[in-house]
Amino acid sequence: MCGIFGSIDFPYQHQQAARWLQHRGPDSQGFWEDQTARLSHFRLAIQDLSAAGAQPMHLADRYTVVFNGEIYNHLDLRRQFALTCTSTSDTETLLHLYAQLGGDCLKHIDGMFAFAIYDRQTRQLFAARDRAGKKPFYYYLKDGSLVFSSELNALAAVVKPPIDETAINQMLRLGFCPVPTTPYQHVYELPPGSTLQYQAGSAAPQVAAWWRMYEQYQQPSPGSASEALEMLDSALHTAVKRRIDASDLEVGSFLSGGIDSGIVTAIAAGYKPSLKTFTVSFDGAYDEAPLAATVASRYGTGHHEIRINFDDLQQDIEKILFNYGEPFADSSAIPSYYVSREARRHLTVILNGDGGDELLGGYRRYVPFAAYNFFETGPVVATAARVLKKLLPVSHDKQHKYNYLLRLVQLASKSNLNTYLSATLDIFEDYENAFLIWPTLPELTKQLQAMRNSSLSGLQQLMLMDFNTILPGDLLVKMDIATMAHSLEGRSPFLAKEMLELAPRLPDAMKVNGRTTKSALRQLAGRYLPQPLLHQPKRGFEIPLKKWVDTQLKEPIADCLLAPNSYASQFVHASFVQALWNRQLTIGDEKRAKMLWCLYSLEVWKKNTSQLYA
Repeated sequence: MCGIFGSIDFPYQHQQAARWLQHRGPDSQGFWEDQTARLSHFRLAIQDLSAAGAQPMHLADRYTVVFNGEIYNHLDLRRQFALTCTSTSDTETLLHLYAQLGGDCLKHIDGMFAFAIYDRQTRQLFAARDRAGKKPFYYYLKDGSLVFSSELNALAAVVKPPIDETAINQMLRLGFCPVPTTPYQHVYELPPGSTLQYQAGSAAPQVAAWWRMYEQYQQPSPGSASEALEMLDSALHTAVKRRIDASDLEVGSFLSGGIDSGIVTAIAAGYKPSLKTFTVSFDGAYDEAPLAATVASRYGTGHHEIRINFDDLQQDIEKILFNYGEPFADSSAIPSYYVSREARRHLTVILNGDGGDELLGGYRRYVPFAAYNFFETGPVVATAARVLKKLLPVSHDKQHKYNYLLRLVQLASKSNLNTYLSATLDIFEDYENAFLIWPTLPELTKQLQAMRNSSLSGLQQLMLMDFNTILPGDLLVKMDIATMAHSLEGRSPFLAKEMLELAPRLPDAMKVNGRTTKSALRQLAGRYLPQPLLHQPKRGFEIPLKKWVDTQLKEPIADCLLAPNSYASQFVHASFVQALWNRQLTIGDEKRAKMLWCLYSLEVWKKNTSQLYA
């Protein structure tokens, strides 16, 4: 896990990038340049700790690479393709594999990665990103120059691009900038599962998908339910084992009271008996520590219970939010930051359960879509639902059964993209008049329309949209920035190559069966976990956002949002923000807090961008 930065026909000083990327690679730095290209690397040494693993790395006086991530099956690839390497570095494996296969090498790799390989003979740059988008890759393109970076702050500090206010407007509806947009003009995010090829002197790069999740949904079912369950078990074992073996440092595991991290921990303990596990609890939240302790006890792990409070939140909040380099409104970024900081005190590499919900049907919102395709609601049902919605009182408790009923009525009253966003992020939905210009999100609309024209079920459409939108735009960004802020590497077995190829093929009933989410995984969990864990609902970090908005962070939020020159007032009517703050709108407390938090995140980002232009 590292930080990368580079350019074609754009001069920059290595230390300009180092200021903003050194936390991603504190162990060593490297820089290389010729008349056309410049490449910078910031190394967090995990595989081949010797100097032989240093980057930029060269091959045969032709190829030079900067690589961020891990290739977990790289030793298998050496044997498969008879690669002759002189070190144990997966970066060297990548270089030899690329020299032999070109871009086709990607389909053989199990890993998380974002890399750039420069061909000194052809003066061409080849860059690629992993299937799910675990590792970030941003690039700037203007006037025949290309600059790329692992993080937006570094890129913006070097090229100083103007802000893209259309993207900002879209961010407010989603809570993050959707791939491939960023908050800056001329700056883009390379989509997951994509490659970029750029010839020096050309006007634009060639960006193409080398892998699509949609195509995995088109593959045949893996067989009977029992056969599929065995394949799922085998794929998880392969994924976990590789992620333990591919490290010269100790690997631990996050362990909550849920089944995703529980299964990962149980399997990992079989390959690493001295496994360290970490459970986190927060003041005022549901405490999963007792459930996690039962798993730790069963497998004899070196268990750590970390109690996190938010006493320093007011002084830390701007630093935490600005780390993301974009307006970022996922409030779980805050506990993710503190959890990563505490885990880093003990080790450098940790397993997590990211991706399990999106692949295997873990969210409660998937239940109604498994029974009824809300994307195909007819006009009669939609009209009746809109009438009923006006009659029902608002809900102030997102966990209450009434809130679930209310969400179903809301879904039935919507269509197209409005249905999707109401089912998922639900920040400013139903408040279109709050905006000066309502963001219509044409790219997401196009994606959803393509899915609706396919043979996918309503559940598959919803899960695929989550995988393509929320996972790479929000959830994986959140964990990448939170962990790398502390030089901690997070590894996600559920996002392994074999899992990404198998999970979409499982029938809907193995994901959501009646009201049971993650049906197949719960069945598999019976082999590994204590009985009380098997039917635990999806919780995630239970963020006390309502409390923060009304107490701890009330003053800084008010100072930002109620200021006469607030940045948010360029996008949302100031009168709406005032009414929202003063509780003059009929709106649930959770939704009110999400709206205020989204606007506040924007203000914090805009305020701190002055550092980048200094």
